[in-house]
Amino acid sequence: MRRLVLFVALVAMFSCLAWAADEAKELDSAAQVLQNMVSSHQIPSSLLDQSKCIAVIPKLTQAGLIVGGKHGNGAVSCRTASGWSAPAFISISGGSVGLQAGAEHQDIVLLMNQQGADQLKSGHWDLGASASAAGPNGGDAATAATGWKAPVLSYSNASGAFAGADVGGSKIGQDKDAIHNVYGKDATFEGILEGQVQPTAAAQQFMSALPK
Repeated sequence: MRRLVLFVALVAMFSCLAWAADEAKELDSAAQVLQNMVSSHQIPSSLLDQSKCIAVIPKLTQAGLIVGGKHGNGAVSCRTASGWSAPAFISISGGSVGLQAGAEHQDIVLLMNQQGADQLKSGHWDLGASASAAGPNGGDAATAATGWKAPVLSYSNASGAFAGADVGGSKIGQDKDAIHNVYGKDATFEGILEGQVQPTAAAQQFMSALPK
């Protein structure tokens, strides 16, 4: 009986370590996307300064020009009174995502204003036609001309070039399994984004990549 209990405990421990490693890889991939995004200057700096939350879904694989069904997993951080929150884990699913043509793998970046941040913290969110818009590219003049009316501005990245992407009809949801694996069973999606949870060591690269 003791051997069985020990065996079950070891299996559970190694499972937790494997899950934690997966989340760490996801954060590292998201951090690389953020670093490329900030350094490329292809997204207007004023949008990054205004963003209340930034979500990253790295290495999204597309089938042809349209990706249907479940799209992928990523991480999101929101501004708090003391800086950016620890990253919470999310998924994007349902509907379709219009992406750049000619690339097998692309990254998705979502910039959210205050309205978008408030809705995100409810734990799930439908990205309808009025809720999201393809983000403007180029300098701040493009931003001034376009404005920021939609709660979410979306971008995709292929071969180092960011361009506005259509994510209308998709849904953002919290990845509860990843959240509990990293932060414990008591951690909540909203609590993480409100700054109630400290970032883990695995999240430091992601945190450092967020716009200052």
